[in-house]
Amino acid sequence: MRLNLLGPLELRDGHGERVEVPGLKQRVLLATLAVRSGHVVSAERLVAALWGEHPPAGVANALQAHVRRLRKLLEAAGGDRIRTRPPGYQLDLLPGETDTDEFTDLVASAKAVTGDRPLVAIPRLRAALELWRGPALDGCVTGDVCAAEAVVLEEHRLAAYEALYDASLRAGQHAEVIGELEETTATFPMRERFYDQLMVALHRDGRQSDAIGVYDRARRRLLRELGVEPGPALRARMRSLLSDLPAEAAVGDVTRDLTESVDLSRELAELQQRLDTLTERQEALMRSLHTIADRAGE
Repeated sequence: MRLNLLGPLELRDGHGERVEVPGLKQRVLLATLAVRSGHVVSAERLVAALWGEHPPAGVANALQAHVRRLRKLLEAAGGDRIRTRPPGYQLDLLPGETDTDEFTDLVASAKAVTGDRPLVAIPRLRAALELWRGPALDGCVTGDVCAAEAVVLEEHRLAAYEALYDASLRAGQHAEVIGELEETTATFPMRERFYDQLMVALHRDGRQSDAIGVYDRARRRLLRELGVEPGPALRARMRSLLSDLPAEAAVGDVTRDLTESVDLSRELAELQQRLDTLTERQEALMRSLHTIADRAGE
């Protein structure tokens, strides 16, 4: 049996043939139990995942009916693995029976050799990322169990991309990943690490002005979307690139942006100081008023 969760849910039998899982509730039930494989999922959480805040009358019987139908599907795929365990149900999957297991194993094996053998790590990471067919648990994120797992899996996916680009840069394949990094920064514009890696790749390809332009693009996007400056790592990368430029390089726009950033930070600090002073004066005034009022009441 094989259960694929890195995209729309897929159930396949031992021969690799797809077993249709009809109906949204059946898919959500299977996904929720699979995410918590080896652990009991309470009937209450399953009801919330399948029906939300408006369960039908006789919901316990309705849930039992869905479990019975799911058991038959799993039998067709290679065996019923669902166990009734108070206060709910438990699905037991074997190691390697999900694409999430395969993804995790490939990424772990790649990271183990990235430092010494990046050329070995790269195909493993690409194989891991090719397992993704879309957003994790696509179409099944209707309960808290699947919603939380989808967030975790997506973070692991982004970390795998970061590991892939790190390995590529270690292997001297900076030119090969520039295009990919351009697309990745566009797809995940709040992920500063991708901007950092793109700046390194462009710099090593002799495109210093383009690398500096990436920082400017990242900074403007972060300010517009989040109202924050780039983090310490990205700022450090920018300083490193600027220190590596020849004295006659044209960096006027970048220097101006950095100066504006410093000026803005200084203005914010001064504004905060003024607010603190006003707060202290207001508190002192209130204490004086209370003192006057107390004396007047004596």
